[in-house]
Formats: sequence, C-alpha cells, structure tokens
Amino acid sequence: MTRTKRFVIAGGGRVGKQTAENLADQGHDVLLIESDEERVETLSDAYIGPVIHGDATRPSILEQADIADADAIAALTDQPGTNLAICMEAQQYAPSIRTIARAETGTEQEYDEVVDATLLPEYLGGDYAADILTGEDIRTLVFPTADLDIIEVNVSPSAPVAGRRLDEIALPSGSLLISTADRTELAGADTVLEPDERYILAVETDVVDEVLNLMRG
Repeated sequence: MTRTKRFVIAGGGRVGKQTAENLADQGHDVLLIESDEERVETLSDAYIGPVIHGDATRPSILEQADIADADAIAALTDQPGTNLAICMEAQQYAPSIRTIARAETGTEQEYDEVVDATLLPEYLGGDYAADILTGEDIRTLVFPTADLDIIEVNVSPSAPVAGRRLDEIALPSGSLLISTADRTELAGADTVLEPDERYILAVETDVVDEVLNLMRG
C-alpha cells in the first residue's frame, strides 16, 4: 500500500490547484500557500486541504506550514524567480525535502543545483506535477507543441494493457507507442507491454488521461 505523504503547494493558480487536487485524490495530505486573498477564498471553498494566506518566500510562512514535516514542496506560482526562492528557502529548513519549481523557459539542467525537478512549460498540467512530487511512474520528456507531449510511462502490473500485445490494445486516437524506455527498438504490432517496464509514447494533450488509465490502471 502506498504511504500517505504530505505535500506543500506554494501557488494556488490553475496548476497549483490541479496539483493539489490530484495529490488529495491519491489520498495524500496537502497544504496550500497563496498570497492572493481571492484565491485563498476559492481554495478554502474547494476543501482540498489547509490554506495559508501569505508569501511562501518568507521563513515565517514556511515555518507555519511545518515544512520540516513535508515530503516535498512544489513552488507553482507564475513567477519563476519566486519559485526558485521558495525552494531554496525550504531547503534551508528541511535539507532533504524534495523540491519542484515551475518555470517558463529553459531546461531542467539550468536549475538542477537548486531544485530536484522543473515543471516546463507554462501549459504543463497539475497531473504531471503531482507525479513528479510523488515519484510516480510517469515523466514528461519533451514538449514539442502545446498540444503534444512525449512521455515515459511505467506499465503497472494491474493495468489493462499489462502483458498484452500492442495489436491487441485499442490505444486512443491521438496517441502512439514509440519504443521501450531504453530506446533499443521501435514498438511494433507484436510488442508486448510487460508489467513494470517503461515505454515512450507521443500523446496529444486531450487524451493523456485516457492513455495513463490504460498504462497505470
């Protein structure tokens, strides 16, 4: 059984709220920090978890959030500099905490000395952020356009596709299985999706959830 974890989300906009909802739906404990009073009201009404009204770059706010007791923090405001500052401040209080920062440009390598993972680009959704925070079995590799993602996914033993050949699986229109994660061979009709193996897919944004349900159950 997956251990219940505790996450702090700084920034309650679209991505922050979606991330918090996804984590809560998985049974994890979530606390949100938001500086905008109207957003605080909206988040409180959503009953996702406790909401702190304040600036997450301030040590007193992170202390109030009990950051030392959190498994991870996601800085998901619309200000990349603020997000990096939040992560750096959090690491001062809890050196082992997992950190993720939302950014608008650049690559993960630009920030790898500051944060554990970078969320790129702006259109990336809360489902992906939640997976990165929990260490789950999906990661987005590249973002060719706002409508197409190249993702790497682990096939769960209980997934509908586990142990089946590709030609036996009805992948949704707008998705394509490309190869195994080690990129040793392209996927073909006779490719068997082995449990606990990782595969690379090209997926249009509007069918991502459907594909993940097939791959992860």
